[in-house]
Amino acid sequence: MLRLSHYFIIAIGAIVAFQSVGIDPSGLAVIFGLLSVGIGFGLQNVTSNFIAGFILLFERPISIGDRVTIGGTVGDVQAINMRSTTIRTLNNISIIVPNSEFVSSRVVNWSHGDPTVRLDLPVGVSYDSDFDVVVRALREVADENNNILKEPPAEVFFANFGDSSWNLELRVWLSDLTHYYQIQSEINSVIVHKFRKYRIEMPYPQRDLHVREPLP
Repeated sequence: MLRLSHYFIIAIGAIVAFQSVGIDPSGLAVIFGLLSVGIGFGLQNVTSNFIAGFILLFERPISIGDRVTIGGTVGDVQAINMRSTTIRTLNNISIIVPNSEFVSSRVVNWSHGDPTVRLDLPVGVSYDSDFDVVVRALREVADENNNILKEPPAEVFFANFGDSSWNLELRVWLSDLTHYYQIQSEINSVIVHKFRKYRIEMPYPQRDLHVREPLP
């Protein structure tokens, strides 16, 4: 709203300035109308981005500080202007994105409405493992991590039977996605140590090789 007020004050100031020097705004409107026909085709992208900027400011699908994914790029919204939006990626690189991209394409807003986010951690274990011990180990990993929320509680799902492993998934909830990838790496590391403690094997892919005698 501050940015809209800024543009509104500029427009009113321009009209008052024209009147103070004796220029009729209605005459300028006719001139600008004629010019808009000629330059409108060359400013279609600028116009679409400008209109998209108004949509972003009024509907507020994204806000400053939100973490978004657009076009395969993940970053935090730093500024929303009338023509473009600035996103700072996880590599601390600023990307200027035209506002029309947020209106015409699919955007994932990780922070919209509720800042909590679920983290899914797939893991495979050998068929020779004690299934109950595997589930207990994964629950201990979730219970011992302070970054994981207690509500909703962590869950262990048996996804499917793999070629050489039981495929499970540890699902946990985080209160803040700022350090999403760091927490993911930390939990995976703890899973490795926990499995070694309980002697749970994470198998390598297995392939059968049949050797035949050469043809005469």
